[in-house]
Amino acid sequence: MPLDPLPDWVPARRREIGARIRAARIAANLAQERLGERIGRDYRTILRWEYGQRVPDLNDLLLLADALDVPLPQLVG
Repeated sequence: MPLDPLPDWVPARRREIGARIRAARIAANLAQERLGERIGRDYRTILRWEYGQRVPDLNDLLLLADALDVPLPQLVG
């Protein structure tokens, strides 16, 4: 059962993971639209992940790591 409200560290961690996704995307010289095309997601989904509004599930994280050519721990470290 999810905690409500979430502990303060959860939104902070979401933002941190989003920042890592964004940094890896920029390092790969990809626009949000192009990354979305590579993993089958809308660019707005990428935007939400990068700003910590949503979190990618494990399957999406695996797809992101592959599309960005980075190890998974680099994204979620």
